Amino acid sequence: MYARANGGAAEDEEADEGGLSAPRVLIVGLGGGGRFGLGQIRRAAAVAAQAAAKLKGVKTMATIVHGAGIAGHDADAAAQEVALGTLLASYQPRQYGRKKEDAGLTSCTVVEYSAAKLQDVERGVARGEAIGRAVCSARDLVNEPANLLTPLEMAARARAMASDVGLKCTVLDEAAMQEEGMGILLAVSQGSTNPAQFVILEHAPEGDEEAPLIFVGKGITFDTGGISLKRTGGMWAMKDDMGGAGAVIGAMEAIGRLGVPRRVIGIAPCVENMPDGEAFRPGDIVTGMTGKTAEIISTDAEGRLILADALAYVARFDPVAVVDLATLTGAIGTALGMHIRAGVFSNDSSLEEKLMAAADHCGEGLWPFPMDAEYEKPIKSDMAEVKNSAGRSGVSSSAKFIEHFTEGYPWAHLDIANMVLADSRINAETPKGATGYGVRLLVELAERYAAAS
Repeated sequence: MYARANGGAAEDEEADEGGLSAPRVLIVGLGGGGRFGLGQIRRAAAVAAQAAAKLKGVKTMATIVHGAGIAGHDADAAAQEVALGTLLASYQPRQYGRKKEDAGLTSCTVVEYSAAKLQDVERGVARGEAIGRAVCSARDLVNEPANLLTPLEMAARARAMASDVGLKCTVLDEAAMQEEGMGILLAVSQGSTNPAQFVILEHAPEGDEEAPLIFVGKGITFDTGGISLKRTGGMWAMKDDMGGAGAVIGAMEAIGRLGVPRRVIGIAPCVENMPDGEAFRPGDIVTGMTGKTAEIISTDAEGRLILADALAYVARFDPVAVVDLATLTGAIGTALGMHIRAGVFSNDSSLEEKLMAAADHCGEGLWPFPMDAEYEKPIKSDMAEVKNSAGRSGVSSSAKFIEHFTEGYPWAHLDIANMVLADSRINAETPKGATGYGVRLLVELAERYAAAS
């Protein structure tokens, strides 16, 4: 699926006479006479693409740029949303059955008759395509079965992507992590025969010497719960427990393709949480690279453990801000509902405001949660500095555990457990399965930091 701009009508007699050469015309209602925003443009394009794909024999379509006329939107912004909505609606996960499904739409042409707008439309389509493809890359990672997407394979795919878009990629193996003192992260990996990998992706525009913006994504490629074994029902979905890392890798792909003029670093600690004779246990006390200790109450609260060492590691870059994304708690879905908003927890009001503004603009919802000192009490340990589970004391205590390992930089934690995997199609933009949540949000945030530089 791709989108491009085309200046002028097709060269045939029907078009010259004001007619349409297309064998079918699809009309999509744009709603009432109220504000027609960028989100409505994206949704209209997605509805059109979804409807066209259902028509027998339809492989190509053409569309105008919704919203760039009487709605008054800039042509590039509107074209971006048209391309983005079309790509998101056209996504299909990889198939492993012997009978391959129909590939659906194969191309979309964005038509613009005004020569004055053509360059803006081309730019917008290119941006929408870059972001849309990155969202689809994140969806591919989350949808992939865990027997294929091991930590090693995830690191290999990150390397290949980095080579393709011009990012620097460094991967630490378990020996290198041991040298760094990442005892908390490595404890989670003990029970798996698939070794952990620590992926570092760097986008460093020439001449940019500013402190980097850093994204960290939880990358548990499969989570059994470890010794604190999860219930069988629904465990298959724990292949999505690397959704935070998938979003970071996808966002870095888009940032590289777009050439965002800002140094950005993406970190993806990739680990499998399995129960065997080597696995860590409830009651264990582990030490991270900062020297801080954690008591293990539940081995199923493992995501915050790998983030602990990842957030300690990034302090060496003296970051302007750090945002982590993690499928951390089932409770976030109880608090906010499914597929509406993720939770944001932050120690810096300015960073939180930037995230909320970016979320509102790109359409990936967030909702702020409190981070009062009282939320630390349930995670106080009698034997270590902190314990990794507070039972049912709430999502903020989980975030407080993560904050314990941050090292003096502005930080925000996004709990996205309710956002990354859908049991059925949510809307025209978001199919059943992986949603790719977080990619658009991180790209928008990076561009806002670039604009402020």
